[in-house]
Amino acid sequence: MRLSDIKAGVVGVGFIGVAHVEALRRLGVNVVGVVGSSPERARAKAEAANLPAVYDSIEGLAADPDIDAIHIATPNNVHAEQVRVVLDAGKHVICEKPLGLNSTETADLVARAAAAGVVNAVCFNIRFYPNCHQAMALVADGTVGEPRFVSGSYLQDWLLRDTDWNWRLVPDEAGELRAVADIGSHWLDLVSFVSGRRIEAVMADLHTLVPVRRHPAGPVETFAAAGADEDLISEEMSSDDAAGILLRFANGARGVVTISQVSAGRKNSVSIEVDGSESAVSWFS
Repeated sequence: MRLSDIKAGVVGVGFIGVAHVEALRRLGVNVVGVVGSSPERARAKAEAANLPAVYDSIEGLAADPDIDAIHIATPNNVHAEQVRVVLDAGKHVICEKPLGLNSTETADLVARAAAAGVVNAVCFNIRFYPNCHQAMALVADGTVGEPRFVSGSYLQDWLLRDTDWNWRLVPDEAGELRAVADIGSHWLDLVSFVSGRRIEAVMADLHTLVPVRRHPAGPVETFAAAGADEDLISEEMSSDDAAGILLRFANGARGVVTISQVSAGRKNSVSIEVDGSESAVSWFS
């Protein structure tokens, strides 16, 4: 099947949803429809961002016999429910991480995907950068020897100020973890991919460095400014702005990673180094 023969839908019309539409179009995939938190919001965003037709619900999108695959790009707390709808309709699904908020939800979805015989993928996209594949190959072919120590970081600054806001700061929508779950999960997937070794134990020190945030009553899109100082709501924070994590791998290797969404000047900075018994390989962006 050619990419141009694939018809896809996207659930979510925020920052990531629009990015999925753009990426699919660049690949040549035919994006035929989107779903938003409400049809009205989705239609307004579709007009502003040149999105395809708006469906009233994910059920309607999943029921369309012309659609082959559906991308889930919505807040974390609805991922499992929405993926379940797509799988039960017999469609392939590509879900932004996390697939669910706990292992009970995700185990159910894995079983449903297997029973339906469809793809159930999660978007850990950084491992697919060409340089990361090259790093993985250098470890896999023995160039660096046996991996001994792994280090790196994933740093952003989009939540640096106390007026920076987004649904990811709301535990009921995003889960109890924030920086580690949002971007740390990408790094942990990347290091497992590059090193070829599974992480078997962690010890984490989580930090809430901005204890109180001020935000407007309405939603704020990812990476967007929260708005002016007037009419802002003050809210105590409990999720992690940053973390330091010690790692132990199945082969006995050790590692350490720094995760932060409050590091000034770091828009989307990722680094990784694998030190082996013969040599080392590193990459950063």
